[in-house]
Amino acid sequence: MSIPAPGWFRRRRKSGSVVYPGRFRRHPVIAAVVVLLLLVAVLDRGFGRLGRSDDYSRYDNRRFRVVHVVDGDTLDIDRSDGKFPTTRVRLWGVDTPEVDGSPRGRMYYGPEASAFVRKTLTDATVRIVLSPTRTRDKYRRLLGYVYIEPDGACLNEVLLETGHAYADTRFDHPHKKKYEAAERRASRQGVGLWADVKPEQYPAWRQGKR
Repeated sequence: MSIPAPGWFRRRRKSGSVVYPGRFRRHPVIAAVVVLLLLVAVLDRGFGRLGRSDDYSRYDNRRFRVVHVVDGDTLDIDRSDGKFPTTRVRLWGVDTPEVDGSPRGRMYYGPEASAFVRKTLTDATVRIVLSPTRTRDKYRRLLGYVYIEPDGACLNEVLLETGHAYADTRFDHPHKKKYEAAERRASRQGVGLWADVKPEQYPAWRQGKR
C-alpha cells in the first residue's frame, strides 16, 4: 500500500498529463511569483557576471586622471560610468575617518586624511587595479587598488603606512593580511592618527557596533 506524498509535492497523472499540487492550482498567483523570483535570480547572476567582466575590461590596469577627491578613501576618475560622467572609486581594503557632510558625521583625523589624499592626488594620473573577487560595493562604487603615476606607489598602502587609514577587516581581499601588518607598523610607530587616537574614536565597525 503506497502512502500519498504531502500536498506540496504530490503529483498525479491524469490522461497522461501532470496535475500540479493543489495549493498551486488554488493559488496561481503564488506559482507565478515563485517562477518570477527564480527568473530574477538567474538573470541577476548572469548580469552580475557580465557587469564584472565589463568592469575589468573598462578599468583594470588602466590609467585615468583624478578629477575629484571626495574624502580620504573615495575619489572620482575621468571615465563615464553609466549615466554618470565620471566613475567613483572606493579604495579597497582601507577605511579613512569620515569628514564633515558624511552621514556618520565628522570623525577624529578625518579632515587630515582627506587633505592628505587631496594633496597627493592633485593633477594626478592613477592606475586602477581591481580585485579578482569583487569590483563594486553596495553603493555601486568601483572597488580598486589605486597606484599613483609615475612612481607606482599604491595609495591604499600609503594611507596605512602614514597612519591616515585603518585596515578594513570587514571584507576579504587579496592584500588583507599585508594591510593589517602595515596598520600594525603605523600603530607601533605612532604616526598619523595613531599618535593620539582613542578607542572610542575608532569607526563604529571597529568598535563592534555594526
